[in-house]
Amino acid sequence: MPPLIFRKGLDRKHDVAKELADSYHSDLVQQIKEADFRYETGRLRVHLAREFGFCYGVGRAVDYAYQARKHFPDRRIFLTGEIIHNPHVNNQLRALGTRVLSDPGESLNTVGVDDVVILPAFGVEIDVLEHLERCGCTLIDTTCGSVLNVWKNVRRYAADGFTSIIHGKWWHEETLATASQVVSMAGAHYLIVLDRDEATAVCDVIRGAGDAVRLRERFAKACSVGFDPKRHLGRIGCANQTTMLSSESLAVGTMFREAIVARYGRDSLAERFRAFDTICSATQERQDAVVDLLDTRPLNLMVVLGGYNSSNTCNLVRICAERVPTYHIADPDGLVSATTIRHRASGTDATTTCGWLPATGPLTVGVTSGASTPDNMVGTVIRRLAELVNT
Repeated sequence: MPPLIFRKGLDRKHDVAKELADSYHSDLVQQIKEADFRYETGRLRVHLAREFGFCYGVGRAVDYAYQARKHFPDRRIFLTGEIIHNPHVNNQLRALGTRVLSDPGESLNTVGVDDVVILPAFGVEIDVLEHLERCGCTLIDTTCGSVLNVWKNVRRYAADGFTSIIHGKWWHEETLATASQVVSMAGAHYLIVLDRDEATAVCDVIRGAGDAVRLRERFAKACSVGFDPKRHLGRIGCANQTTMLSSESLAVGTMFREAIVARYGRDSLAERFRAFDTICSATQERQDAVVDLLDTRPLNLMVVLGGYNSSNTCNLVRICAERVPTYHIADPDGLVSATTIRHRASGTDATTTCGWLPATGPLTVGVTSGASTPDNMVGTVIRRLAELVNT
């Protein structure tokens, strides 16, 4: 018998609405939105980006996880891994009794027919899904629609004999899931490029100027088994991890298009190159909002809130750090004191910085957060900023 799969919730939305609001809503954030996304107190002025925090897909995933606990109060409930990249939210779910299969001591093999398993917003690899289907457990599928759109496109590439070039992080759960969609199609291949530098190396080989053997060695962890640069780069289709920096994904796509034209001529472009914009709309909106904030507000510094392993948060940091001193904090505890902040600088490890806040004079701070960050954490950060600045 096929497993029971819930993809549209469990009809318990109203039952969990208050619990979700109590856990993640912020009255202060709501007040700031109503005040044209501004907040002033003492010498502090905060400008909040007009798009920030929980996106629809993340909110839906968390909602379904709470519904699952309400609907199956006496059954074991597992997450295949983090439901989203936010430690606070994942720990809240653990507190409800939800177990995480990536935690120490947990294993996919412990899941049985009477258990419930929640699939995260960024999806799972096909072999994991097939294992769960074989064991007959109940599945709650929260995979985001934007991710499903990427899967549809790479499967279409594969069906038509195109190699999928995926702009993303080869180790990220979403990209691994997307790659598994490609190789589920017989004879299909993929290559994952992280940035323009890696794209340049691949484009050189397409043009006939690069070293194909070295390329295969360089991308050993980021390509399909049997991938051969000499055979599999003649027809390519571009896609991306949905949370990457939009401008970079577009630039990478243009680089590959130009490489194909240079090697095979413009007349052959239609039969050798395809591309679809698969950056999710929420990611794009948050990136656009922070650019608008930087363009229209004179800021002394920027605080970006979100998990260090959150791709969309890290890309917000990259955008901000090019324009203004920027501090990426994983949670409100990163605001240690008026002199000390615990943060992660763009592209580096976590660190502690002293003297981060000007001690006197008016201070204007921009605030935004990644798509996996709930409003209550944003509200706590703003209150903490006010306390540190005005003490």
